[in-house]
Amino acid sequence: MNLFRTKNNVITYTVNKIANRDLYISIQNGEVVINAPWYTTDKQIQRIVEEKKQWIIEKRKEYEKNCQRKKDLYKNRTVKLLGKIYNLEIIYQDKNAPLLNIEKKNIEVILPAIYKKMEKQEIISMLLEKMYHMVAKKEMENMLEEIRIMTGLAPEEIEFIKSDKILAKCENNIIYINEKMMMYSPETIRYILLHEFCHLRYKNHTKSFYQMIETYMPQYKEYVDEIGNWQY
Repeated sequence: MNLFRTKNNVITYTVNKIANRDLYISIQNGEVVINAPWYTTDKQIQRIVEEKKQWIIEKRKEYEKNCQRKKDLYKNRTVKLLGKIYNLEIIYQDKNAPLLNIEKKNIEVILPAIYKKMEKQEIISMLLEKMYHMVAKKEMENMLEEIRIMTGLAPEEIEFIKSDKILAKCENNIIYINEKMMMYSPETIRYILLHEFCHLRYKNHTKSFYQMIETYMPQYKEYVDEIGNWQY
């Protein structure tokens, strides 16, 4: 790492010596990178940096402004997971693929630096879906077994679905589960699963159907309002 001091700024830059006749400067992820012929001296590079200092300063300011604008875009976004609210934080790193970390109060979406100029919403949605899938695999098995033993009922299959309207459904003795169910608390998830297991006996929402739910979960009405407009 090299330094060049101006009156009000310190410009740090990295030099890559290349087998080329041309010297050129670029801003990569906010860093100043100089590609120079192998025979270029440090003094020559310093002189070029001095000549281009205003251009470098403006380009770095432009980069920081764009980063702040993109950061503000997600500043107030939250994600719900197992009944808890997390802040969604977008982080850029020199990675080859997107990653996702769950911290105490934040869900960090780590994107490769090359994504800074790309539309990220689709990538973030994909990562959140992957997160719900991983949590579902971890949480569902014990819950399903618990309800199977409790009710004495078992579906022919459990299948996962993707939908923005349907949270879960039971058709032809198959229970379909939307992994977005993982946004709710474990107690609410148990209620939704119990609801679908009861459909193995009662196809419609009859009085007997709700009496069966109440037998196993007397407080089930506490969870209905939380689910809102989702179909299940």
